Amino acid sequence: MSDYFVHKSSYADEGCVIGKGTKIWHFSHIQTGAMIGKRCSIGQNVNISSRAILGDDCKIQNNVSIYDDVVLEDNVFCGPSMVFTNVINPRAFIERKHEYKRTLVREGATIGANATVVCGNTIGRFALVGAGAVVTKDVPDYALVFGSPARVMGWVCECGVKLNFEANATVCAECGKTYETRGGIRVPT
Repeated sequence: MSDYFVHKSSYADEGCVIGKGTKIWHFSHIQTGAMIGKRCSIGQNVNISSRAILGDDCKIQNNVSIYDDVVLEDNVFCGPSMVFTNVINPRAFIERKHEYKRTLVREGATIGANATVVCGNTIGRFALVGAGAVVTKDVPDYALVFGSPARVMGWVCECGVKLNFEANATVCAECGKTYETRGGIRVPT
């Protein structure tokens, strides 16, 4: 008996690593070599490629593919039908597997439904990428980004609530965590 759950309609190939307490739901495929942490939730119709890495407590909603060289740290949320890429200039008639670019999603970040993350970028710790956004460059820690291309439109607390900065410091209205501006970016105190 395994210490994780894989729905009978899904495939977890031999040689993948799946952490204790992880649940993989309908019609998903975990490829050989993929590494999934503990207590993750993998939604319906998800593909996790052989060189993808997921930390602990990640939530991957329906219809997401996590391709080779995508790395998710702990507590990352990927909304329904969001998209990762791994090649900058794909062509059907040219194989570019040797050109894959690493994409890193740092601890606690959220990527909204139908967002696209262009490969080679990093999404910062506890950042929030809005639904439908197109990420074409690195996203700072705690940034709220949306639009196409995604732009910084504000800052969010670790709890996900938008922060209202007056001067160089603020307190989250929801959880009470304090933040300040250091070097032009927002950080917890």
